[in-house]
Amino acid sequence: MSNSASERRSFGARLTQAMQDRGPLCVGIDPHPALLAQWGLADDAAALRTFSHSVLEATADIAAAIKPQVALFERHGSRGLGVLEEILAEARELGVLTIADAKRGDIGSTMQAYAEAWLADGSPLAADSLTVSPYLGFESLRPALDLAAETGRGIFVLALTSNPEGASVQHVGGQDSVARRIIEAVAQENSRVTAGLGSVGLVVGATVAAVARDLGIDLPGSFAPLLAPGLGAQGATATDMREDFGHAWSQVLASSSRGILKAGPSVEGLRAATLETISSLQG
Repeated sequence: MSNSASERRSFGARLTQAMQDRGPLCVGIDPHPALLAQWGLADDAAALRTFSHSVLEATADIAAAIKPQVALFERHGSRGLGVLEEILAEARELGVLTIADAKRGDIGSTMQAYAEAWLADGSPLAADSLTVSPYLGFESLRPALDLAAETGRGIFVLALTSNPEGASVQHVGGQDSVARRIIEAVAQENSRVTAGLGSVGLVVGATVAAVARDLGIDLPGSFAPLLAPGLGAQGATATDMREDFGHAWSQVLASSSRGILKAGPSVEGLRAATLETISSLQG
């Protein structure tokens, strides 16, 4: 992002444009040990670099966004985080939006520090957007929400996730569920948006999107980009997602990781799998 914060378009506007130009796909960069082995790579920082650069080379000009899974870099310590810094910088130079999948969530000065690490201009870990967890209360996210707005970046708030334990928290309250209150808070953050997408998004699992209807949740009214992990390897298909998201489909940024990454290590194979997935989403 070469423009100053005052000149920069909002994250929501940039993501809207990217999805229109390239299709609604986010490619995960998830260097799982099993995938590294499948690619014939060791489980070390050097392999992370090879893996990540191959994914970026294959997808940076055709995907709307890329999403490094931060934990899989952190497990290699400072060397792994160094590779992540390189990938975020390279993605910025190549013009592809980044979502740091870090799921940060805390209170007070600690949340402020997380925000500065991932969302501040000049931070080596600065991404275009960050995933966050609201389960210490939505307002605990305020430092990240405010800094993202100030710097033209975005936030993706965990709302409806596909893990079996998620329902025990997110669905509590039925028609006044925890998830509904989180999504209504996001809608309030995006209340000035009249067209396109806001800069405060939601994470809604691709395999559980239909639950929103059961809980009386108005996803279209949130004006939120809907980051939807689970396409491909976790079982969701583009047809399923189109039906389950319904009127919110135009807001969906489908995320695929293993479904595409298993086509490596060939850059050509990764690119072909990415293009095939985009085609399925646009069909």
